[in-house]
Amino acid sequence: MAHAGTLSIAHLHKQYEVKGRTLPVLEDITLTIAPGEFVSIVGASGCGKSTLLRLVVGLEEGYRGEILLDGKRVAGTSLQRGIVFQEHRLFPWLTVEQNIRLALLNTPGSAAEKDRNVAEHIALVGLRGFEQAYPHQLSGGMSQRVAIARALVTRPGILLLDEPFGALDAMTRSYLQQELHRIWQAEGITMILVTHDVEEAVYLGDRVVVMEPRPGRIRRIVPVGLPHPRERAGQAFSRVRDAVLQEFAGQAIAAETIAEPA
Repeated sequence: MAHAGTLSIAHLHKQYEVKGRTLPVLEDITLTIAPGEFVSIVGASGCGKSTLLRLVVGLEEGYRGEILLDGKRVAGTSLQRGIVFQEHRLFPWLTVEQNIRLALLNTPGSAAEKDRNVAEHIALVGLRGFEQAYPHQLSGGMSQRVAIARALVTRPGILLLDEPFGALDAMTRSYLQQELHRIWQAEGITMILVTHDVEEAVYLGDRVVVMEPRPGRIRRIVPVGLPHPRERAGQAFSRVRDAVLQEFAGQAIAAETIAEPA
């Protein structure tokens, strides 16, 4: 089982320079995520959700504030921080087994230990029997499960997911949400999911962080407080989902007010 990391973000600010102008992207983001917690982040396009994940994983730098994993400042990429993108990004010339094993290239351990680790994670994501298949022989959902296994095989302290099911059809998406929930409970790992899908956010998250755009900042953190597994059709689920959706309605009203002529 992977170590579950503690993520602490304090007064995070991020900006870009675009054609000589400063473009604020994130403003005063403060958030603490406990070990083993699943946090969903939702918000309209342009609110900086993906930028926040890229900063946490170490793909971007040049920010003000603090990002700490287990008390240590994030600097560059690390095997302690795994990430899954919307596109699976598998190497088409490698098999399922080879794609996952590639993540272990620079990790300690014997070849036999790495083989066992890969086999365990193939089983974890439900792809036993597909070890020698190539990406073009897999469905989109299966490819994303390979990407999840590849991100988990190094046993990171935290797994970041950036719209991992956004390109999939509704039925596959629903199935993989259940699978991700199962994997999260089996691994006990800290997870952060960025999504546009409010129902997905509530189904998976212990808390839902609602962000508002330009610059991106936290509008509200909604505790879900429902036991697992969750019943999407239940009244309690609907109340939490509606509470999150109400935040988006508030954003729209605020935007219209700002746009009104004086």
